[in-house]
Amino acid sequence: MDMEKLQIHLKENHQEHLLKHLAALSEGQQKAFHHDLLKIDFPKINRSFKKTMTEANASDKKDEKLQPVPPENVGSVIGEENSSTVLEWKERGLQVVSEGKVAVLLLAGGQGTRLGVSYPKGMYDVGLPSGKTLYQLQAERILKVQDLAFIQTGKKSTVPWYIMTSEHTMDDTKKFFEDHKYFGLQMNDVIFFEQHTLPCFFFDGKIILDQLGKVARAPGGNGGLFEALRDDSRIDEMKNRGIEYVHVYCVDNILVKMADPVFIGFCIDKSVECGAKVVEKTKPEEKVGLVVRCNGKFQVAEYSEISEEVQQRRDPDGKLTFREGNLANHFFTIGFLEKVVKELEPSLKFHIAKKKIPYINNAGERIIPRETNGIKLEKFVFDVFEFTQQFAVLEVAREEEFSPLKNAPGSASDNSDTAKRDLFNLHYNYIIKAGGNFVDSDESTPVVCEISPLLSYAGEGLEDEVRGKQFSARHNLYLMGKNEETTEENGEIPSQKIKES
Repeated sequence: MDMEKLQIHLKENHQEHLLKHLAALSEGQQKAFHHDLLKIDFPKINRSFKKTMTEANASDKKDEKLQPVPPENVGSVIGEENSSTVLEWKERGLQVVSEGKVAVLLLAGGQGTRLGVSYPKGMYDVGLPSGKTLYQLQAERILKVQDLAFIQTGKKSTVPWYIMTSEHTMDDTKKFFEDHKYFGLQMNDVIFFEQHTLPCFFFDGKIILDQLGKVARAPGGNGGLFEALRDDSRIDEMKNRGIEYVHVYCVDNILVKMADPVFIGFCIDKSVECGAKVVEKTKPEEKVGLVVRCNGKFQVAEYSEISEEVQQRRDPDGKLTFREGNLANHFFTIGFLEKVVKELEPSLKFHIAKKKIPYINNAGERIIPRETNGIKLEKFVFDVFEFTQQFAVLEVAREEEFSPLKNAPGSASDNSDTAKRDLFNLHYNYIIKAGGNFVDSDESTPVVCEISPLLSYAGEGLEDEVRGKQFSARHNLYLMGKNEETTEENGEIPSQKIKES
């Protein structure tokens, strides 16, 4: 252990403060800290910090450079669910699923801190009648889309599920899947890999100590996906499996459609190598990233990058000119993904996230800050849009496909109550469309109804279960899938249960 050499190296890179409390560590702790520091490329991370800060300070509104996504690059399913075009997209998507050409990739590096829990978001029990977590809902949607593909084509295949965790979520996530027997999926079709972490900084560029002998680190944003795929050789593994299309999404959307055949079929029909689902932004003040063209390249423009005047601009039909709200729900061909991973990833820029980051002060005490005191560097998965002209967006209905779960119960928005409400409303509409009916319903009695993904992926196949039947809005309703058993883990059993015969 050459600590003197390390001290010189740190001083040359203006990070010598990291060793200030070295004497407070045992010999073993010093060795571990020395080993950890040697893994950090200080010149590179310093350059990244300086470049990112310079660009952030020099940034201005993009008004004059912005254009909406051209109409020829936009498709929509709104009001078109049963049109011949959408049905063709769905059929094409299920065809490639049945051929084993589709994988789903989950971005699950975030902890459940904002939800008020200490475990990964995907393990969160939203409070549904079934007691299912986000991970279970998503696993069962994969099982159902495999089943739909088999029914259409007679070919039995699987959709591998790649799950990117972080060092904070890997062990808990793997154990959760093991304990639940992978929710019915094959173990070798659930592949975990870990994204890298980056040191956190004070505003002056000094790296933060989280504890004595430990640098403060954080996942480098969901754009860390591409570096993680490269270092774990996951692209080569996907190609060996015969994967041609990858559906990438974030863990916290309770309404997400796994390996959505309509979306996949749409992107194939458009012959694109990169695609995005969007929802229409209807209010200028909504703080959502927008898919746009800027200097001829596709990208997501943050709310803060667009002036109020441009945000309020409308087309002759009254719709906002810039309205394609980003969902972090993307399609990539394996060829495009491989090019990004193996050639273009170093070109991705970092973004700044200002956070409250615990730190060791000059006296060697660990401080929990009450105000923002530091910076995390992040890359975003959608920043790869700029690398292609073969790009398209599919507009979907917000109430059918997007309800993020980000905040603790009681928060103003995006919490477990809003997630449950949106899922119940969607499933209520599925039942009504399939010929079911609810009695005892009024505005003061919200309907609580849940449909198992094992029974229906997106409202299909419910007629035999609900047509002509009446359900009481005063009791919870849970429509179970075939061979599904209810559990009493939460001490709550649905008052009405219908099991698929």
